[in-house]
Amino acid sequence: AIAAFFVHFFFSAFILYDQIFLRFPVNSITTAIPRPARSIRIEVIPFVVTPVGVTIVLLFVYVTLIASELLTTAVDCFWLFFGGVLVFFMQTGFTMVEAGFTRSKNTGNIIMKNIVDFMFGSIIYWFIGYGLMYGEGNGFIGIPFGDMFMNGMAGAENMDYTALFFQTVFCATSATIVSGAMAERTNFKAYCIYSAAISLFIYPIAGHWVWGGGWLSELGFHDFAGSAIVHMLGGTLSFVGAAILGPRIGKYTKDGKVNVIPGH
Repeated sequence: AIAAFFVHFFFSAFILYDQIFLRFPVNSITTAIPRPARSIRIEVIPFVVTPVGVTIVLLFVYVTLIASELLTTAVDCFWLFFGGVLVFFMQTGFTMVEAGFTRSKNTGNIIMKNIVDFMFGSIIYWFIGYGLMYGEGNGFIGIPFGDMFMNGMAGAENMDYTALFFQTVFCATSATIVSGAMAERTNFKAYCIYSAAISLFIYPIAGHWVWGGGWLSELGFHDFAGSAIVHMLGGTLSFVGAAILGPRIGKYTKDGKVNVIPGH
């Protein structure tokens, strides 16, 4: 179903690009379509045929699993994984917006920082961060020892890597918010250390307070989609980092006036 969705998306985009900009048939098959039919092929080919195929696939999967006790688990895992995929694409969004707001000479630097966030952060979070967040401990922090690589964790027999993936992309999102706030004035090596610290213990400890059964959770605090644990945490870290670094060189004149620094 996911593969069919992406095929649908890219095929539709190609058809629209062809019709609007290139104004010539996609291939010999579409060339053979009579002229009156070509005017409606955008609706027929990508927006009807592919969704029908996706529906058939989903119905087949549903009928196959309907009599199984794994249906609920399968649906939960699929929904969690699909949500994680969407959150993962926030990395792409942050990369694009930060590359657009920074000067051309720093574009490669800011893109690499967003890649490093997930590249290093995912390994660190899998190794010890997840144990700090969900391991058995106290109200402040989980105990990762024995829970590294998700081994020996409470409820691990009912756990799969879908939940790990979901929390990993949230961890990376929290870390990558910082890169934009400190753009164009942070040493790359120093940023890597800062990002690793977020994935290693800052995000896991804050996440344990709410989602890991910590003291905030015991007080009845709820964070349904990460507005506090992910975005407020990332914003706070960004504020601290920007306050330490100060403005970009040349942003203000000696008399305090603002100099506009265009992105490109």
